[in-house]
Amino acid sequence: MKKLNYLLAFTLGATMLISCGGDKKKDNTTTTPETQTETPAKEENQGVKISISGDDQMKFNKNEIRVPVGEKIILTLKHTGKMDKSVMGHNWVLLAQGTDMTAFATEAAQATATDYIPENGKENVVAHTKVLGGGESDTIEFTITEAGTYDFLCTFPAHFALMQGKLIAE
Repeated sequence: MKKLNYLLAFTLGATMLISCGGDKKKDNTTTTPETQTETPAKEENQGVKISISGDDQMKFNKNEIRVPVGEKIILTLKHTGKMDKSVMGHNWVLLAQGTDMTAFATEAAQATATDYIPENGKENVVAHTKVLGGGESDTIEFTITEAGTYDFLCTFPAHFALMQGKLIAE
């Protein structure tokens, strides 16, 4: 009986050890309860690829992104929800350093004719996607030439309160 208990314990321990090994692939995303950060992998001669999504609960899946200064950034925004853009539209707007995000978002919410990018605030925009509805995506390319912290947000009316984050260029 003692040998049988030893054999069962050994088999159970070995099974747990094997099943807990997991996949050894490197993941560039770090998640904590408060933040989600991405340090994207650089693809040879193509630039740095970033994917960010927004959903019907008015949330981006990342609130911090780190990128290298001077590299081409290829950013794809995906609207993972199902609602139409007239009801729950999302865009991704990167603001120049020092821009008052609240003032910009307030003015942007009135700019329905220009996809929520205000005409007299364009000088504060580094890059932006178009407004998307559920199931849509848009890819943009841009380069950050100066190190620092840049705010990003969704400028659809009232979304910036929940849909914002920081892009850190190093």
